[in-house]
Amino acid sequence: MKYALVTGGSRGIGKAIAQELASMGLPVVINYRRDDAAALQTAEEIGAAGGHAELLRFDVSDAAVTEQALADWEGRHPEDYVSVLVNNAGIRRDNLLIFMQNEEWEEVLRTPLNGFFLITRRLLKNMLTHRGGRIINIASLSGIKGLPGQTNYSAAKAALIGATKALAQEVAKRKVTVNAIAPGFIDTDMTADLDKAELNRLVPMGRFGTPGEVAALAGFLASERAGYITGQVIQINGGLYT
Repeated sequence: MKYALVTGGSRGIGKAIAQELASMGLPVVINYRRDDAAALQTAEEIGAAGGHAELLRFDVSDAAVTEQALADWEGRHPEDYVSVLVNNAGIRRDNLLIFMQNEEWEEVLRTPLNGFFLITRRLLKNMLTHRGGRIINIASLSGIKGLPGQTNYSAAKAALIGATKALAQEVAKRKVTVNAIAPGFIDTDMTADLDKAELNRLVPMGRFGTPGEVAALAGFLASERAGYITGQVIQINGGLYT
């Protein structure tokens, strides 16, 4: 059986993507780091809607923990493999660079970038063996445009975009596509501390996007209809930066 794995899938954009993929008939593995209640709620909502979800708690930035968690999952699913991987896990630790602490820099780079590397490398073999797969990396407007106070976050997401383009070329002949989605301002827990009224004035559409709008794009990229799309970075930002 083919599964989807969504990292950081318990809340926000990750949750919406997990729900979208489940609605397409894919059993979904929801990775999360610590919020058991939110992860369980997401799984229950998917189940109530007729889908199937499993929880897999581990820190994507920790090499040993990631390897063990994925090996354990494969041990429980000897006939299955992950055919759709959504690298969504990420954190913000905003600060001006002159005041930024080492841990603020390192933690923000580790989660999306090391997480992408560790999980994708581990799961890619089965995609190549089965001659098909979808890898979707959740980047950011910050990784394209750069945003003040987010030098760390911009660096991590820009690197993820570069990795997307390189890996797409490595695996295309095996019918594995690799794309990135770069959301602008999306209404989630991660943006709850931002001045929405002020930022809305910068967005041509005059509003933040919704997680569901990002998830719809992820669902399309995960589908067979997107089989000739690879190495792309698709922005979803209400016209803020094009």
